[in-house]
Amino acid sequence: MWDAIESLEGLLILVFDEVDHLQDDSLLYQLSRARENDNLEKSRVSVIGISNDLAYRDDLSPKVRSSLCERSINFSAYDAGELKQVLQQRQSIAFQNDVLESGVVPLCAAYGARESGDARKALDLLLKAGDVAQEDATDVVATDHVERGRDLLEREEVTRGILGLNSHEKILLYAIATFDAAGQGEVRVRDLYPRYERFSELADRDPLTSRWMHNHLDDLDMLGLVVVEKRNEGSSGGHYKTIALNQDLEPVINALNETIEEVGIHETIRQWVSD
Repeated sequence: MWDAIESLEGLLILVFDEVDHLQDDSLLYQLSRARENDNLEKSRVSVIGISNDLAYRDDLSPKVRSSLCERSINFSAYDAGELKQVLQQRQSIAFQNDVLESGVVPLCAAYGARESGDARKALDLLLKAGDVAQEDATDVVATDHVERGRDLLEREEVTRGILGLNSHEKILLYAIATFDAAGQGEVRVRDLYPRYERFSELADRDPLTSRWMHNHLDDLDMLGLVVVEKRNEGSSGGHYKTIALNQDLEPVINALNETIEEVGIHETIRQWVSD
């Protein structure tokens, strides 16, 4: 690497996107000390690190922070107007002229701005809208394709989140889904644990403790799969937690297909499961 940089005989700017993924920050230290350590003579190196992790700089070792003499530049989230410009640039490359209805790009930008100004999500939505239009065998991408594409992306995101759970978390989510399917929007932990316990036994797994379930309910809440709320009924009712499914039931059931096969089909979800 040093030979390649030295051959340039100038200033080389190295840009590390998602720099927080570096497992060892010693590379940053070596780059910042390249000339002092006689690794470079004719060339110089400057480093730009890009990260969404605001605490990343605090996690760097003191010697790296001192050596970098870093300067932080913060970029605010994109607003709808900025996202529209990003999408229009991609539109000119990805789509033929006059293929998108006039409202498609503004709608994708508006949804992207609503969801924390994430350009990637806005771009994914525009791409998905094009895919939906292609599946419809139509020559024009309309706002209806954006709406349907957004629904598909949300379902895919739910599926990815569920598939990343371990087996006991999936069983727990299945138990919560059965209460939702029965029309019981919220369920207390004391009522949820026996069903999780039973489902674990049906899947030939040893149930984990109630304390484990409390901890992992918070994890499911963080992923947006469920909503956990703390209730205080005073001296008569005491303190307790309620849990409710935070996603549409159908995609959750579909993503839990393997778990349902292991546990068996609960009577409350039978209408959502194909034979």
